[in-house]
Amino acid sequence: MTTISLGSGRGRTDGKDGAAAARARRISARVLVAVLLTLYGVISLYPFLWMVSAAFKDQIEVVRGGHLIPHHPTLDTLTSTWNQLHFFRYFMNSLEVTLLTVVLTLVVYAAAGYAFAVLDFPGRGALQKLFVALLFVPGVTVMLPIVLLENKMGILGTHMGLVLPFVNGGAPLSVLLMTGAFATVPKELRESARVDGANEFHIFTRIYLPLTRPALITVALITAIPTWNEYLLTRVSLNDPNTYTLPLGLQTLASENVPHYNNLMAGALIVVVPVILLFLALQRYFVNGLVGAVKG
Repeated sequence: MTTISLGSGRGRTDGKDGAAAARARRISARVLVAVLLTLYGVISLYPFLWMVSAAFKDQIEVVRGGHLIPHHPTLDTLTSTWNQLHFFRYFMNSLEVTLLTVVLTLVVYAAAGYAFAVLDFPGRGALQKLFVALLFVPGVTVMLPIVLLENKMGILGTHMGLVLPFVNGGAPLSVLLMTGAFATVPKELRESARVDGANEFHIFTRIYLPLTRPALITVALITAIPTWNEYLLTRVSLNDPNTYTLPLGLQTLASENVPHYNNLMAGALIVVVPVILLFLALQRYFVNGLVGAVKG
C-alpha cells in the first residue's frame, strides 16, 4: 500500500513539473515574440520619427545628424516650407482628386457589390472572378494605355484624367469588400421589404447601405489614402504646376540644386499628416469593415 502511495505522489509531482515547464515555455515564447515585435516596431517607426524631428531643425543641424531630438527646435522650417510649397493650392488639388475618386468609387462599387451579393443574373460568377483576378495585374503595366487613351479623350493633364484611372484601379478590392459585406445582411430583410412594396433602389439605399456602413468607410479609406499619396501616374499626367497635387509639390523641393533636407522633411510631414489623422479617426470602422467583409 505504501509503494502505491509513493508512486502516486511521484506521478503528481511529475505532472506538476511538466505543467510548470510548459507554462515556462509559453511565457518564454510570448516574451520572445514581444521583443521581436517591439524591435520591428522601433525599426519601422524610426524613419517617421526622423522625418518629424528634421521638420523642426534647421539645415545645419539636419546635416550634422547624430541625434533624434532637435537641440534647437524651430517652427521656421515648417513656415518656410508651407509658403514655398504653396500648400493651400496643392492641398485643394489633392482634396479635389481624392474626394471625387472616393465618391465615384463608393457609388459604382457599392452598386456592383450589391449586384454580386444579392441579385441573380447571367454570368455573375464569372464576372466576379474577373474582378478578383484584376488584383494580380500590376498597375504600371496599364499606365501607357491609360495615357494614350486619355490623350485621345482630351482629358490628359486634367484632374479627371487622374480620377478615372484611380476609380478603375480600386475596382477589385472594393468589389470584393462590398460583396462580402452585403452578403452578411439577412436576406429576410430584402424579402420583407419587397412584400411591403419597396423597389430595388430603395432596398439598396435604405436597408443595405446603412447596415454596411463600416465596409463603406473601409472602402473609402483604402481608396483615399493611396489616391492622396499617388505620385507616378500624377507625374506622368500633370504638366501644369497649377494642377499639381501635394506629392508633386513635394517633388519640386527635392529637385532643387542644393536640397534642403529639413524643408523636404517638413513638406513630407505636411503631406502625411492629413491621412494619418483620417485613419486614426476612422480606425474603428476600418477594422469592423474588414472583419465584416471577411465573414461575408
